[in-house]
Amino acid sequence: MEAIHIHSSYQTEFIDITNRIDEALRKLKVTDGICYIYVPHTTAGVTINESADPSVRKDIAMALDRMVPSDQPYSHGEGNSPAHIKAALVGSSVSIFVESGRLVLGNWQGIYFCEFDGPRNRRVYVKVIGQP
Repeated sequence: MEAIHIHSSYQTEFIDITNRIDEALRKLKVTDGICYIYVPHTTAGVTINESADPSVRKDIAMALDRMVPSDQPYSHGEGNSPAHIKAALVGSSVSIFVESGRLVLGNWQGIYFCEFDGPRNRRVYVKVIGQP
């Protein structure tokens, strides 16, 4: 298993971690299998989405803000309930096939760490099950 350390700079941020996952995959030396990516934080997540046009990330953030507005009478005392809800909607893990030592992603796909309560220092875990 590999740990990737991430520093977010904004409250809400989608950080492309595709290259860092590729690096972890090379270190783990698995050529065929499944790559699991897991975010152990309750106010952050991970997703696979469009990597060619950065406006898609802005659109996703905008849609999540509309679905989970910050001006509601949330009960959670820390004041970051919207971040918890957004993380629950996005999810904390993704699985990607690995073939010939490469992630099987579509032409336009990238892997994004999704920060909803930044700026913070975070971790992402990568584990690959398969054959060398």
